[in-house]
Amino acid sequence: MAQLNLILVWLFFFTLCLHCCPSTAQLSRHHYAKTCPNVENIVREAVKKKFHQTFVTVPATIRLFFHDCFVQGCDASVLVASTGNNKAEKDHPDNLSLAGDGFDTVIKAKAAVDAVPLCRNKVSCADILAMATRDVIALAGGPFYEVELGRFDGLRSKASDVNGRLPQPEFNLNQLNSLFAANGLTQTEMIALSGAHTVGFSHCNKFSKRVYNFKSKNGVDPALNEKYATQLKSMCPRNVDPRIAIDMDPITPRAFDNVYFKNLQQGKGLFSSDQVLFTDSRSKATVNAFASSSKIFHDNFAAAMTKLGRVGVKNAQNGNIRTDCSVI
Repeated sequence: MAQLNLILVWLFFFTLCLHCCPSTAQLSRHHYAKTCPNVENIVREAVKKKFHQTFVTVPATIRLFFHDCFVQGCDASVLVASTGNNKAEKDHPDNLSLAGDGFDTVIKAKAAVDAVPLCRNKVSCADILAMATRDVIALAGGPFYEVELGRFDGLRSKASDVNGRLPQPEFNLNQLNSLFAANGLTQTEMIALSGAHTVGFSHCNKFSKRVYNFKSKNGVDPALNEKYATQLKSMCPRNVDPRIAIDMDPITPRAFDNVYFKNLQQGKGLFSSDQVLFTDSRSKATVNAFASSSKIFHDNFAAAMTKLGRVGVKNAQNGNIRTDCSVI
């Protein structure tokens, strides 16, 4: 209990520091104050409309932002469509499962912004994606945080850049930490960001090895809760339609809460890379801290998202503002 209290106090001050630390020089919460002063409300209304059409808007947009920032930085390069002579990021195997609703959210928000004459072609696709991500999180009951703005859109999008840049479902803690550290993110921030899986979904083939082909007597990963493993088998039978997807949080899949961490405590992490956060002693205390307090999770998540949004930001020298998010 004493150890948990120490972790809670440490996480509180850690979050406080992140909120106070200076951001990337060009990013500012008021970047569009003169060029498009109402941009955040315009984006929020468009996102709200899309959210009411389908809840998939939430996980799809969050994942799109994450996959964008981890490859070439937060520069909307994941939105670019392939051309005859260039295979873009979105067509890399690791990105083929990105749901279309995420792309559609950005397209609709961009159209709403450009419909205002003062704002037309003044707001980057990268910033629209960052704002839309914050808005879907808040709409699902997660934290509302201020978004730093001023990113330019990238001038490059190549599928080959994705290789080795995104976490895989079977990653262990060392692999996760290395990948996040390469983007300037700590283990605590990695665990907080993993909490977005509370509204995520996954196709069966991403975890089927854990319930059918694991190296154990019965072929099931012993780290999996037995009842949960049986549930997964019934939802994802062998040779299931590859388009079938299931919720990553079996308890409250439509709420951005800390139940994801409570699930890990019970062996209900869908991916090995989820469950390892609890089974590895180096990360277990942080999982317990987030499971014990949704406020501590939300505060740490908001701070980690702000830091993620600073990764590889482009400026006027190495970026521009796209008139069409899918075309460089």
